[in-house]
Amino acid sequence: MRHWKHWMLVGMLAATAACGKKAKQEATPGPGPVATDQPAGKPAEKPAEKPAEKPTVTFNRVERLTFNLVAARLNLPVFWVIDANKNQTIDPAEVTTLLFYDDAPVYAEDGVFTQAFTDAYELIVKAAPSPPAGKDEAETTRVRLMWEELDQGRPTLVHNRLKLSEGEKKFVEHMRKVASLIDQLYERQKGLTGLYAKIPETDPASRRVFARNRSVACEAPKTEKNAACRAIPGLDKVPVDVYPADLQKDDAFCKVLEEHKDAALRAPFTVVRADGDKLKAVPYTEAYAQEMTAVATELKAAAAALDPKDEAALVAYLQAAAQGFTDNKWEPVDEKWAAMNGRNSKWYVRVAPDETYWEPCNLKAGFHLTFSRINPEFAVWQDKLNPIRQEMEDTLASLAGAPYKARPVSFAMPDFIDIVINAGDDRDGTGGTIGQSLPNWGPVANEGRGRTIVMANLYTDADSLATRREQANSLFTTESLAAMSAKSLPGMLGTILHEAAHNLGPSHEYKVNGKKDDEAFGGALSTTLEELKAQTAALYYIDFLQKKNLLTAEEATAAYVDAIVWSMGHIARGMYTESKSPKPYSQLSAIHVGFLMDEGAIEWKADAKAANGKDTGAFVLHLDKFPAAVEKLMTVAVGLKARGDRPGAEQLVKKYVDEGKIPFALIAERWLRHPRASFVYSLDLE
Repeated sequence: MRHWKHWMLVGMLAATAACGKKAKQEATPGPGPVATDQPAGKPAEKPAEKPAEKPTVTFNRVERLTFNLVAARLNLPVFWVIDANKNQTIDPAEVTTLLFYDDAPVYAEDGVFTQAFTDAYELIVKAAPSPPAGKDEAETTRVRLMWEELDQGRPTLVHNRLKLSEGEKKFVEHMRKVASLIDQLYERQKGLTGLYAKIPETDPASRRVFARNRSVACEAPKTEKNAACRAIPGLDKVPVDVYPADLQKDDAFCKVLEEHKDAALRAPFTVVRADGDKLKAVPYTEAYAQEMTAVATELKAAAAALDPKDEAALVAYLQAAAQGFTDNKWEPVDEKWAAMNGRNSKWYVRVAPDETYWEPCNLKAGFHLTFSRINPEFAVWQDKLNPIRQEMEDTLASLAGAPYKARPVSFAMPDFIDIVINAGDDRDGTGGTIGQSLPNWGPVANEGRGRTIVMANLYTDADSLATRREQANSLFTTESLAAMSAKSLPGMLGTILHEAAHNLGPSHEYKVNGKKDDEAFGGALSTTLEELKAQTAALYYIDFLQKKNLLTAEEATAAYVDAIVWSMGHIARGMYTESKSPKPYSQLSAIHVGFLMDEGAIEWKADAKAANGKDTGAFVLHLDKFPAAVEKLMTVAVGLKARGDRPGAEQLVKKYVDEGKIPFALIAERWLRHPRASFVYSLDLE
């Protein structure tokens, strides 16, 4: 299952004033005789005028963060990576062209800016400090909302420069084509096909909102519930393609499917279609035959480009995936995928329909591509945790209680990867997935043989780290943040343990009273419970590992603090979407903070000074109380799943999400002072 989505915010600085030089003017000669070589009586020829100098173009008129934010407003695929020499001027070596835009201009060549860059820079400089007026008041308001939506996402670059063999370059190019096809397929699932073309090129902000969010609606916290915030005016709701449009007119249509006697309608790799007055399940390969065939063709070509001696496991997976896109049989694909790891391939590839969060009923798997390189830096944690996997399962089973029984587990501990390209359901408008455990169904999942990965190159940039510290400083006391670390280990450890926990205890394939979790709890609640189990386990195993001397006391406290700061970020996003669908990470975060407050591990002090020295009212962390409080919460979370206790789960949500004592509004106000990370991508091959 998908793990955490972090969001960070950074403030904008205003653009500096333009300061171009004026062209010089030649002096006009005064009256009086002028020496000349012309014959007497012949008028002297007029001296040739010296051409005026062109104004000097300077590239120091916009600060870096502002440059990138305004480029997004204008839908320009240009990004100022870093001011490496700190001269407050963008240099040719500091600019890159972004993927997933309408075109891909070359902005710098042989160390010199191209005309395309100069044109783009002038557009950015001249962009008004406020959005242009529309044809009427309603349109002016809507365009302003588009800017407000975009400004809540700080463009954050995922860049890779890869030195590859010729065969690997061909492989990468085929995978880029796969990414484009997966985007098209996912957009069709979401019912968006053809809508982007309806947005005029003269409305770049709306085009960027649509392309970034893969939605006509706004998704950032301050604008997501504003009905006027639409990339296409008047288009309030776009029905997803995986269910009949007429069925979706009823906001409670998910319950109809949940209670329908035909279980095939809830199967993850099908769409639901109307058949007269009845409903029927149609396989993905029938509903999306053209798109899936095209993906299969490119996957075969990608496999053929690789040397099978060097990448045997990856070649086998790509060939199997191509077959899955042909016959909709994903269990054989999962077997080949599970046989890959960071020691038999330098690449991590997952291309399939997997997660269900993207659609309102949380039933249908969304198509995605995760295309990455293996990062070996954190492989040491595989060696630390692999020997104790079974003990981790046994411990969780003892807390869950009857009827759940510990099962043999042999899942792979996380591989750490550097994202190259995300496509389809992987590429979010703001924020991004930093860990994942797959598959969600079938023998590989049920037998604990799935793969878990941690994205090692997300949220590690200096801007993201500085922003997160500012956000934490606005909500916690100075003493509470004493253990907060700028190192990557605390966050990475939380991700490792969260994703490992998806393979432990009662999960998707576990049945109680003959029902899997989505049948016992319903799609949305089952998702929240699974994520609650995993994230609670990420906290629970901290003390477990410390007692085994696999973590120091300092590392343990830093991990606790990191996890609670993470929870605040999700609480700030709100508990429900505009359509009243639960937000799983937000709700589990509210349960965590509320439960720990009840246990005295977290305290809200209305008169305490926050660590930033400005805000009054702050949380105090009593870290000595965390182990006992977390174990109690772990027992509750895993026990609900083990017993299939839907009333108990609903009561837990009601107590901490709907009736909790957490100051939700205050958390949101402070956290959302800065925009979230909005990941953009570029790639260079050598």
